[in-house]
Amino acid sequence: MRIVVTGTAGFIGAALADNLLARGDEVIGVDNVNDYYDVTLKQARLARLQKYPAFTEARFALEDRQNIDRVFARHRPQRVVNLAAQAGVRYSLKNPRAYINANVVGFCNVLEACRHHEVEHLVYASSSSVYGANRSMPFSIHDNVDHPLSLYAATKKANELMAHTYSHLYGLPTTGLRFFTVYGPWGRPDMALFLFTRNILEGKPIDVFNHGDHSRDFTYISDVVEGIVRTLDNIAKPNDAWNGEAPDPGTSKAPYRLYNIGNHQPVKLMRFIEVLENCLGRKAEKNFLPMQSGDVEATYADVADLTKDMGYQPQTPIETGIANFVGWYKDYYGYS
Repeated sequence: MRIVVTGTAGFIGAALADNLLARGDEVIGVDNVNDYYDVTLKQARLARLQKYPAFTEARFALEDRQNIDRVFARHRPQRVVNLAAQAGVRYSLKNPRAYINANVVGFCNVLEACRHHEVEHLVYASSSSVYGANRSMPFSIHDNVDHPLSLYAATKKANELMAHTYSHLYGLPTTGLRFFTVYGPWGRPDMALFLFTRNILEGKPIDVFNHGDHSRDFTYISDVVEGIVRTLDNIAKPNDAWNGEAPDPGTSKAPYRLYNIGNHQPVKLMRFIEVLENCLGRKAEKNFLPMQSGDVEATYADVADLTKDMGYQPQTPIETGIANFVGWYKDYYGYS
C-alpha cells in the first residue's frame, strides 16, 4: 500500500515506518523535525528509513495546510497514520499554543486531506492521558473520558471528537489509538527511561516524582507497532448495535473505533527503576519529589477490544524491554 505516516522522525513514527517499508509498503513520511528534543536523534532515525527506495520524506509541519494538500494530491495515499503531535504533558503547562497548533489545527488539516483525497482509513495517535481523573482500572475505551488533567490530554480528546465528526459526516473510517507509556530503543529523551539511564551512567541523581508511588502500563515499542499495523490493515466499520440512548464511547454508528494499546500489566515505578539498575549494574541516587502538575498516579490499559478484534497480544516484559533499551543506549552514545 501507499501510506502517509506523519511524525516519521519521532520514536513511534520511525519504528512504524521501518516496519511498513520492510514488509513492502510505500511510505511518505511527514515531519518538521522540530527542536522539542535532540534533533540529531531525529535525523538518525530518518537516516535508517532513507535506505529504503520506497521511502519519501516531506519536511514540514502539519499546520502547513498547503504542503499537506500537495503531498496528498501528488502521492494519493490509500491509508494514513497520523503520529505527528506536540508531545509531553509537562511542556503543555508552559507552551499551550504549541499543542493547539500541532494537535488541533494540524489534525484538522490531516482530516481535510483524507476527506478530499478519499483515503480508505485514517489511524491516529491518541493517548492514555485522555483518561485524566478517571480512577476506574483498568482503563477501558468504553469509559467516559471528559475530565482531562492537561492541555495535551485535552487536545488528544479533541482529536477523537474531530475524527468521529468526519467519520459521521463523510464516511471516513477512523481509528484512534490510546498509547500507554511507550518505551524502547530509539526512544524519546524527555521520557523517564531515557533520563534515568543517562543520569545513572553519569553518576547523577534521578528525580522520582510522587515519591515513587506511580504505576505505569509500560509498553514496548515493537508491541505498539504491531498494534498499529493490525489496526491499519483492518478498516474501521460501523457498530450496528450502537444505541444513542446508551451511547458507547468506544464505537459508533459511523465507521469509527478507539483502542487502547498497552501491555495490560502496570508496573510500579520503583520496580521499573530496580530493573534498570540491574541492567546497568549500578544503583541510582534517588531524589524523591511530589507529584507534578498534570500527572496521574496510575495507568492500566484494558486491551480486550484490541485482542478480540485484531488478535493483539503484547509480548515484551519490562526485563526484556529495558535490557534492549540499555543495549541500544550504550551503543548509540558510545558507552563501553
